[in-house]
Amino acid sequence: MKSFFKKTIVSILRWEASLVLKKYRPHIIAVTGSVGKTSTKDAIFAVLSPTEHVRKSDKSFNSEIGLPLTILGVPNAWNNPLRWLQNILDGLFIILLPTHYPQWLVLEVGADRPGNISSLARWLKVDVAVITRLPEVPAHVEYFSSPEAVVEEKASLINALKPGGTLVVYADDARLDMLTAKALAKGAKVSTFGLTEQANVRATNFALLEESGNATWPIGMTMDLSVEGVSAPVSIVGIIGSHPLLSAIAASAVGNILGKNMQEIVRGLEGYEAPKGRMRLIPGIKDTLVIDDTYNSSPAAVEAALDVLKLFDAPVRTIAVLADMLELGKHSVEEHKKIGAYAAVRCDILVTIGVRARVIAEAALDTGMSDAHIFQYEDATKAAEELQAFVQKGDVVLVKGSQSMRTERIVERLMAEPERANELLVRQETDWKKR
Repeated sequence: MKSFFKKTIVSILRWEASLVLKKYRPHIIAVTGSVGKTSTKDAIFAVLSPTEHVRKSDKSFNSEIGLPLTILGVPNAWNNPLRWLQNILDGLFIILLPTHYPQWLVLEVGADRPGNISSLARWLKVDVAVITRLPEVPAHVEYFSSPEAVVEEKASLINALKPGGTLVVYADDARLDMLTAKALAKGAKVSTFGLTEQANVRATNFALLEESGNATWPIGMTMDLSVEGVSAPVSIVGIIGSHPLLSAIAASAVGNILGKNMQEIVRGLEGYEAPKGRMRLIPGIKDTLVIDDTYNSSPAAVEAALDVLKLFDAPVRTIAVLADMLELGKHSVEEHKKIGAYAAVRCDILVTIGVRARVIAEAALDTGMSDAHIFQYEDATKAAEELQAFVQKGDVVLVKGSQSMRTERIVERLMAEPERANELLVRQETDWKKR
């Protein structure tokens, strides 16, 4: 009965969303990929919103129901049938009555299962398709026949491009030629972003951003942004690492396509606030620094997060708290092994959480990390309790794990201002708190 109710609601909302798009004809930017979708969507919004009437997907609303909700501008009603009815009525009002509808929509598009994006491309037509990084072993690969099948599903977003539309794609991707050829075959234009010289939009000279008069901890990152050969420095507060800044670089590429000059792009990026749980810097207890990367986890994202710890020199002690990476299917054991070996040479202390993460600990030990520097726990709650006592002044603590591992509970126990959890952390809604 619950499944039938959900399918009915999805069908009605998608029908309403289609009618809204036909009536108001907004320009649409759609973002997919296996790493950084939400951050890229938010960065694009930051670049466009100062001068355009734009709406973005809320949080990570990227599913068959999240996209219609965004198009209609209504919230997730969770398990409240009356609220779903209200959403349907609100959708009808938007269709039947005139409203000041956004000129631009920035939509996040996910692919948890085969057919998610290809079916979407049949009813949603976009002006700009952004494909972020597609790593060798992507998230959600468990539900696909192979990693290549995940890439093909993500690439099917190109089929949604309108005639004359533009594909914005990660220049450093091994599959760049395939994606570019697919877009050009549709008559689309292509713009690339990345860290290498061949990218149309790129960034170099990444450095920690220090707060004036306070050198205890960095408050963000700086980089030199280059857009079609024109360069400018950019500072982004609140996040750390060159990898999460790829979202800002991708947003710059979109801004360039839409005719924004460098000054407008830089101004937008400097107002960008990274989404919760994505490499956010949070002051910790005992004058520590917590790097909150607790939204979700996949092999490529864990490696990128661990790389950040190498930015801190001794005497800073770096602690990596890594929980299970889920939905990897037959690749799970091997990918957890790789992460263990990677972590062994990038952090001083390794804390693992969950059954699968035991393999991370074993691999780190095999790589040469001292057993005295490795701690294993079954769940986040127990780990949080012991970490509160274990951390000491000057520690940097990276916390990362797949969504259902609930590693945000660790950040809540380690943050200097736990009363701000609702403001700063992921999964603070009542429904999540009950789980």
